[in-house]
Amino acid sequence: MNEADILIRNCTILPMNGKGITRKGFIAVTDGKISQMGNATKALSIKTKRTLDGQGKVALPGLVNCHTHVAMTLFRGIAEDIPFDEWWGKTIWPLEQKLKRSHVYNGALLGCLEMIKSGTTCFSDMYFYEDAVAEAAKKSGLRAVLAPGIVEAGNSKMGRRMLQEAIKIAQQYQGSADGRINFRLGPHTVHTCSPELLKKVRKAASKHKMGLHVHLAESKSMTEAVKNNLGLTETELLEKIDFLNPDVLAAHCIHLSKKDMQIIKRHDVKVAYNPVANMKLASGVPKIRDLLKLGVTVGIGTDGAACNNSFDMFENMKIAALLQKIFFMDPTVLPAEKVLRMATIEGAKALGVENIVGSLEVGKKADLILINFEKPHLTPMHDFHANLVYSAHGSDVDTMIVDGEILMEKRNVKTLNQSQVMRRAQKTACDLMEK
Repeated sequence: MNEADILIRNCTILPMNGKGITRKGFIAVTDGKISQMGNATKALSIKTKRTLDGQGKVALPGLVNCHTHVAMTLFRGIAEDIPFDEWWGKTIWPLEQKLKRSHVYNGALLGCLEMIKSGTTCFSDMYFYEDAVAEAAKKSGLRAVLAPGIVEAGNSKMGRRMLQEAIKIAQQYQGSADGRINFRLGPHTVHTCSPELLKKVRKAASKHKMGLHVHLAESKSMTEAVKNNLGLTETELLEKIDFLNPDVLAAHCIHLSKKDMQIIKRHDVKVAYNPVANMKLASGVPKIRDLLKLGVTVGIGTDGAACNNSFDMFENMKIAALLQKIFFMDPTVLPAEKVLRMATIEGAKALGVENIVGSLEVGKKADLILINFEKPHLTPMHDFHANLVYSAHGSDVDTMIVDGEILMEKRNVKTLNQSQVMRRAQKTACDLMEK
């Protein structure tokens, strides 16, 4: 018998796999995967447990946030409009020293709630107490690639301890939540981790078959300090110590030389582009156009709420395009469809999960969102990609499905108690500030 667990009828489908748009289409979900897709008339014979009306809605792969620190929702709005070094050294880092596991859990739940409400089905995180982030992601129903942060900052004993803790957490939670939670190791930066520690992290990641997530060439001052102290750029150093592989996700990549870009391409390193955070902290503009011309895989990230204030990937898509256009003074740079690919299938590729998510295809995991196009700012409809990138907001996401489970329907979140999560996060943030 032709059966499905969930059937979405009469939606417009943007599969993001290069196969074009289907109007008045259907998507059938069975056992957590997309089991059938096509023209809506073919869905008439399908028997289903749940039917969702897709009239006036666009079905899109769930958005992939390639770089964030999700628990930093707790720091939203506390370090505004100040230079990077002051933002980091005098405000954020001292507060992070006071964090406890319960703080991170409550902050991560708030971040997960916000991502559900704005269309992100999969996120890549690097932070402390990443086991708490894993628990929050598990409870929320989201998919996550998590990296416990590793910082040395001149204390080799602390660096070794954090590496061992990271390995322990990663092994404990790898593949949990029915495979939705996966792990990497997260050495913070070349500036805060010595070459010796970075070698140990690389060796551990290879041994345990985990990828790596690192900040690279984000701050001009840190980049210059590494060059002055070690005689190499951050990228050159990482190549010299055999750190770079296709399993490396490098966040930011702002201050790269042409040689650095060639190194990234040569080792098939993936890049997470964080336009809003880079602009807000005046860190600089990464040359994404040039990286893409080299064939580098680039996804989009929000970074943390302390330097972005929002996890809305629609906002970040728009700014991702506009920043490159104005920087290169070329309106043809990063067209809408390319940006949407960066937030879906290219983001999935950056995280190494493109075989299971990132596009709407039969056999892939049912990670998808329905966007309500019956809105004034999404009318008229001439170009779906342009409307999604330049006009849509996270609040236009009507329904979210991850792994075949409905996390949100008609803006109502099913997995989390919204008021409770917000209340606990507010109390946690106030407690931290009082300390």
